[in-house]
Amino acid sequence: MPEMDALETLFVVTSFLFEGALVVHFAVRRWRFDTAVRQGWVIYVMSVPAVLVSSILLLAGKEWWLWLGGVLFFFWAVFGFTVEYLAEVQWRDPIRWSIFVPYVLLYLGTSMFYWWPLARIWPPLWYAFGVLFVVATVLNVASHRAPKDRRRTS
Repeated sequence: MPEMDALETLFVVTSFLFEGALVVHFAVRRWRFDTAVRQGWVIYVMSVPAVLVSSILLLAGKEWWLWLGGVLFFFWAVFGFTVEYLAEVQWRDPIRWSIFVPYVLLYLGTSMFYWWPLARIWPPLWYAFGVLFVVATVLNVASHRAPKDRRRTS
C-alpha cells in the first residue's frame, strides 16, 4: 500500500462510506422496502459531512478530482431530498424525464468521482470500490423490480 497523507486517507474513507451506505440502503430497499423508504433521507443527509470533507480537501489545495465527489453528492442529495421528501413528486413510475435525467447524472457523477480517483491513489482501492459499485447497482436494479404496489411512487 502506498504512503497516503491524512487528507487522501480521509477521501478514501469517505468514498467507501458513501458506497457502503448505498449497498446497505439498496439491500434494505430490496428486502424491507417500507423501512428503506422511511429511512432513505439518511443517505441524503450523509452529504453534509461529505461536502465538509470536500471543502477541507479544496482548501488544503488538493486536486479537483479529490474534492468533486463530495460536492456532487451534496447537489444530488439536495435535489433528491427536495424532489422525494419535500415536494413528494411522482417521478419514477411513470418516469418524469425532467427529474430522472439530472437525478441519475448527479448520482452517477457522485459515484464516479468517488471511484475514479482511487485508481490514482492505489489501484487495489479502485477494484474494491468497483466491487461495491457493482453490488450496489445490482441491488438498486433489483429493488426497483419490487411489486408495483410496494414501490414508492414519489
